[in-house]
Amino acid sequence: MSIGMLLLAALAGGLGAALRVVVDAAVPRPRGFPLGILVVNVSGAFALGLLTPLLPAETLLVVGTGLLGGYTTFSAVSVETALLAERGRWAHAAANVLGTFALAVAAAGAGLAIGVAVVGP
Repeated sequence: MSIGMLLLAALAGGLGAALRVVVDAAVPRPRGFPLGILVVNVSGAFALGLLTPLLPAETLLVVGTGLLGGYTTFSAVSVETALLAERGRWAHAAANVLGTFALAVAAAGAGLAIGVAVVGP
């Protein structure tokens, strides 16, 4: 990997993180549930699934690892879930961790299926 590609991935990661902040702030938090982070992770998983079969490896490094890696966040899901549990909101904590994982995997699978359908197997 060239230094140029590394710098592009880093720049894309910063852009992805900024986009995450915007999306998270735009989505309401019903009863304190971190819905914005759920939206970010599920949409990011779908996008990565969709783009994986469509983009060449170097572009996928920048867009997938950089942009979408900066956009999605495992650590925020972990902290939000721990905070919900700490507050005794066990149902919300379980829904957050299980819902994020299940929906993100389903979204990634749907994205992959669409991407493969576009380019062929």
